[in-house]
Amino acid sequence: MKDSEQAKEMKTSTTAGADIIEAAKDAATSLKMLFIDGLKDIYWAERALVKALPKMAANASAPNLKSSIKDHIAVTENQVTRLEQIFKLLNEKAEGKKCEALAGLLKESDNMLEETVYGPVRDAAIIAGSQKIEHYEIATYGTLLTFAKVLGENDAAKLLQQTLAEEAEADKILTDVANGAVNMDASQV
Repeated sequence: MKDSEQAKEMKTSTTAGADIIEAAKDAATSLKMLFIDGLKDIYWAERALVKALPKMAANASAPNLKSSIKDHIAVTENQVTRLEQIFKLLNEKAEGKKCEALAGLLKESDNMLEETVYGPVRDAAIIAGSQKIEHYEIATYGTLLTFAKVLGENDAAKLLQQTLAEEAEADKILTDVANGAVNMDASQV
């Protein structure tokens, strides 16, 4: 096995019955490194969402759901730009690192589309999948905001706060659409 492969392989040792995972060679050794790694992760995620949201909109039948998703595409594009601004503030290259969590949530959303017929039931599934994504983003941006504040990265914190507020608003909009008619319509099918 090559050194690079060994670095990625997780090794464990047992201490008092708990497994301690040995860090990879490129593991974060500071909060700043962890912060930058988190930014790379969400940068990949937001760019993946820009590509995935049109498919969700195309599969939505409720006009207000379709328009909410389309509106969120522009918001997400602005969030990508905002992340690029943060990388610039930190003198870091704007690059993504595959976000395994979001990749899994997008796969689950695709599966939900395949497992539902076009109409209110699929709309309910789209909302469910979208809210899982929003909740992941809310957790991620909340953590990154906290890291930015601790690190004294106040300009980055302001940008992250703006995105966090947008993600919370997107979640609220999805809840309103679901409660407005989608879930009731789906229950009648």
